[in-house]
Amino acid sequence: MAGLQDERNTTVDEGPPGSSAVGREGPAGLPEPEPLPVRPAPEPPAVERIAGAGSAGAGSAEASDAPLTPDDLLERAHAILAEHPVADGYSGLPWALRHFPWYDLELGEKAVDTDVPRMRRGHVAALFCSLHLPDRLSGDQAVGATLEQLDLVRAVVDAHPEGLRLTRSAGETTDARHCGRVAVLLGPAGASALGDSLGVLRCLHTLGVKVFTLSGVSWAGEAGLTRFGEEVVREMNRLGVLVDLSGASDATIRRTFDLSRAPVLFARSAARALRPHPANLPDEVLAELGTAQGLCLVPLTAEQTGPSVRDVADHLDHVRAVAGPECVGLSGTYDSGTAHPQELADASCYPHLVAELLTRGWTGEQLALLTWGNVQRVLRAADFTAKAIQERREPSTARITELDG
Repeated sequence: MAGLQDERNTTVDEGPPGSSAVGREGPAGLPEPEPLPVRPAPEPPAVERIAGAGSAGAGSAEASDAPLTPDDLLERAHAILAEHPVADGYSGLPWALRHFPWYDLELGEKAVDTDVPRMRRGHVAALFCSLHLPDRLSGDQAVGATLEQLDLVRAVVDAHPEGLRLTRSAGETTDARHCGRVAVLLGPAGASALGDSLGVLRCLHTLGVKVFTLSGVSWAGEAGLTRFGEEVVREMNRLGVLVDLSGASDATIRRTFDLSRAPVLFARSAARALRPHPANLPDEVLAELGTAQGLCLVPLTAEQTGPSVRDVADHLDHVRAVAGPECVGLSGTYDSGTAHPQELADASCYPHLVAELLTRGWTGEQLALLTWGNVQRVLRAADFTAKAIQERREPSTARITELDG
C-alpha cells in the first residue's frame, strides 16, 4: 500500500549545483506548483478558500469567496506534504535510544519524539540522524563514541526494514521515498570524531557519514580555520561530505564560505535578529549564505525560535526574506533534549507548521523547496562537486603536525 501511495510522489529535478527545480522528476509528471492565492489579514487569519483544497496538487487551485477554516488549512497542508514531504535536517534519536533495552519504532515508541507512525503522519520522508556527542570527548574516545552511535543507527535501520532505509545521496533518498521508506542519513557528526586525521574522515565517509560540524576542535576555533582545517574542508568537498557550520565561530564561517566549492549548511540555526541565541545567524551571514546558495535549517525548538508555531514561522519568514526561498529548510531537532514549541511536539506535527505558513502567503513552490527540494539540491550539489574534484585531486595525505605544528 505504501508503494502505491509513493507512485504519486514527485522528486526534485536533478541538475547542476544551485538548481532549485522541483516536481519535474516524478512518475506522475505533475506540473510545477504555482503560488497559492492568499491574502494577509488580522488574526485569526482570513485566507481565501482554495478550490480543491483536499487535492494533492500544490498549485492548480482557484480561489472562491468562502474563507478557509483551520481544518481546511490543515487539510491543504497534508495535501502539499503528500507531494513534497519533509527532509528533517536533525534528529537526536540515536542518542535517545542508546539506553533502551527494547524498542519498536515500527509500531510506535512513546518514550521518544520520533517513530515510524508519527513520521508518516507528519509526512517525514528523510531524517538526518545526529552523531553528535553530548560530552566533550576528544581523540580516540570521540572516534569510538561516534562509531558506537553509527553502529546503533545501522542496527535501528536493520531492525525496521519496512519503515526505514539507510541512504547517503539524493538519488538513494528519493528511491527510499518511492519505496515507502523513510530515508535515514548519517550525520551531522562532530569534528572531534575525526581525531585530527583525514584518514578517519575517509573511513567515516565510507561508513556513510554525510555531514560533519566544524566546531569544538583546535583547527576550527574562534580564530577560524587553520591550514589543517582548510585541508579538512577541501577533503570533505572531494568526498561529497557536507560542511555544517552551526555553532562555528564567525571566522570559521567566513573562511569556509570562501573555501568550500560545495554548498554549506547550518543544521540548527535560526534568525538572530528575532532571537539572540548564539547558534542563530545574523542577517549578514544569512545574506552571504544566500549568495553562496547554502542552506539554513531552522530548528523547531523553543530555545532558538520561540514557544509557538507562529514564532517558528516568523524565523522561516525572516530567513526566506534575507537568504532566499532556496536557502531555508527544516530541522526538527526532536529527541535532542530540548523543549519544542506549541503544536510542534513531535515528528507528526509538520502539517501544523505548513498550515501556518499558508496563512502567510507561502506559495506551493516555496513550500516544496522548504520541505524537500532545498535539501535535495544541496545533496546533489555535494555529489556533483565531489565527482568534479576527484578527477583532478587525489586523497589528501596531510597531517595536522605538518600543517599546524
